[in-house]
Amino acid sequence: MSARSRRSRISSHYRAPRYSGPFLPYEFLRRRLGRVPTTPPNDCRGSTRRQLRSITQVGIYSGRDELLRASREANGIKPAASSSYVPVCQKTVTYIVAAILINERDEVLMMQEAKPTCMGKWYLPAGRVEPNENLIDAMKREVLEETGLLMEPKSLIMVQCASGSWFRFVMTGNIVGGSLKTPDQSNEESLQACWVREVTSLQLRSGDILTLIQKGREFVKKVNGPWHSHILPVEKPRNKLYLRLIVCIKKKATNRLHVLMSEKTSLHLPVCEINPSKNVHSTLHRFMVEIFGEGIPQHKPHGLLSVEFSGTGEGDGLCLTLLISFKPPLEEVSISGKYIWHELPQALADTIAARLPRNMTISMNVIR
Repeated sequence: MSARSRRSRISSHYRAPRYSGPFLPYEFLRRRLGRVPTTPPNDCRGSTRRQLRSITQVGIYSGRDELLRASREANGIKPAASSSYVPVCQKTVTYIVAAILINERDEVLMMQEAKPTCMGKWYLPAGRVEPNENLIDAMKREVLEETGLLMEPKSLIMVQCASGSWFRFVMTGNIVGGSLKTPDQSNEESLQACWVREVTSLQLRSGDILTLIQKGREFVKKVNGPWHSHILPVEKPRNKLYLRLIVCIKKKATNRLHVLMSEKTSLHLPVCEINPSKNVHSTLHRFMVEIFGEGIPQHKPHGLLSVEFSGTGEGDGLCLTLLISFKPPLEEVSISGKYIWHELPQALADTIAARLPRNMTISMNVIR
């Protein structure tokens, strides 16, 4: 079946929303923090009041021009690959989607592989994102092709990275239709699908899915306290691979929360280009050294607040927004001259502080 016919088959059942979940817009930071250019990038304009009324999660997006300009300011990040690197789906960058679907009996949806290299072994519904396809549509397509069921994605629960050009997006959601694939319906996509409680009793294609399944079960059952609300990828075109940081710290004198901002050309959150030939940890470390120097004070990367990706022909890049907090007070942390700490208004500070506890962000797992 061609990619076009598969997508048309799926689109008759559902359409991915352009934006998923209320995200904190650029204009909101401009008004709250000040000193940001009075006119935000064109693709950031819109009804911010509507988004702010329902805000329950933090994710900050910006225009392509702003991200490109900001990443160039991060002079400490010079990828070993050519600066002409352009992420192109299935050519220079690989995006994978994987579904963790759990029913009321705590059974996990599994599929039996039809590929010659792993024929008969079991795995989660998963596969590559196709060119000109967004992450949500890719997830729905893979589940339908491999299991016969219609899935409505509800939330990202993990993003895995291997090198700077391989990403797997793990989502959970609900089954909203279809019929479970049986052996007599086997094809090149899979042999069959079934709900399984004891996944370890199966001959698995790879044991790497066991940690994903555990994470999915914990998310569904809300194990170990509260979890982040449902967060889906934001459909936003990017032509590079970006890492944006929200670095927060408290000032000892006032006990107020501050965030790190770059002010070299205009006030914005720190952002750099992900080195496609290195893992994301390497990019993050070099960027943090560029900002704080070699002796980086004690800090904690909590997880992702947002994932921006379009895949609609306007660029196959992405932007990951990572939340980081410092343990020492602001007075004890030195920063590069082109960065400053900005005090947040209390309401915004409370919103960000609420994302600091365990499980309140999307897990980012770097595969070495």
